[in-house]
Amino acid sequence: MVAGSSSSPPRPLHPLHAILLAFPLPLFLGALLSDLAYRSTFHVQWANFSSWLIAGGLFVGAFAVLWALINLFRRGPASKGRLIVYFVVLLVMWGLGFVNALVHAKDAWATMPESLYLSAITTLLALVAAWIGYSGFRSGEMK
Repeated sequence: MVAGSSSSPPRPLHPLHAILLAFPLPLFLGALLSDLAYRSTFHVQWANFSSWLIAGGLFVGAFAVLWALINLFRRGPASKGRLIVYFVVLLVMWGLGFVNALVHAKDAWATMPESLYLSAITTLLALVAAWIGYSGFRSGEMK
């Protein structure tokens, strides 16, 4: 490696932030799967499962969004590009998850197909957020 090279290996997330980021993806994925099960069977309990899974994803996801926001303000202006993208993806994930929770608050029969689409988009955003978060940041971006 050249002595003047500023390239450094990616640095992982803080362990507590990594734990918080680990929850939204499986919870929103579980909501998507239970929405698919409800679409196939029309048993109301699947819609109830989705509502609880979304609530859990929103609860833990709010702390992950808050952590990302704090990291955004703690870093210098030169290293904010990836942090901004990460924060925006988490924020949009949380916002659509909240809208999904409101849709799931309706009668179970009235939630289809909007809840299925919102669950799919929220799950995809949770996957993107986890990918960005776990792929690491350069050591100059997070300490």
